[in-house]
Amino acid sequence: MTVEDQPLPFRIGHGYDLHRLEPVAPAGEGRPFVLGGLAFDHDRGPVGHSDGDALLHAITDALLGALGLEDIGQLFPDTDPAWDGTDSRVFLAAALDRVRHAGYVLGNLDATVILERPKIGPRKAELRRTLATLLGVPMERVNLKGKTHERVDAVGEGRAIEVHVVALLHRPADESAST
Repeated sequence: MTVEDQPLPFRIGHGYDLHRLEPVAPAGEGRPFVLGGLAFDHDRGPVGHSDGDALLHAITDALLGALGLEDIGQLFPDTDPAWDGTDSRVFLAAALDRVRHAGYVLGNLDATVILERPKIGPRKAELRRTLATLLGVPMERVNLKGKTHERVDAVGEGRAIEVHVVALLHRPADESAST
């Protein structure tokens, strides 16, 4: 077996997502604000084809990117009506299946959510617990930071949310020792 044929012991992926936020009408029209699989009480919701969960979208892309696979938009195109309104946990589960199938596990994940409001600080521990559960890892492997954009551009004006995620995948010890 040549070096090129050997699987990498580690893989790193970066995920990014941005969604425009628009007012939710009093009659309940528009998408509710969902982040990391949790609903937030907010007067704005994401514009998107699925549920618009920018955090789960960025995590999904980080996992897929670490494996060198197509991104979320290619696997679940917004031109396909089948994905309209879909819970983003479906996309995350599909990416995790691909991670497992490739023989990797999540080492750790670091996420930065950039938005003016709602503030994620009061629900940060809940978000981390939820993400850890969805990802199947201990909470200590999931880091989450909330930042503002200092009132600069659409994110800073509260008209958008932006998320960056870095994920480290590794081969389990028993598999990497045999390669």
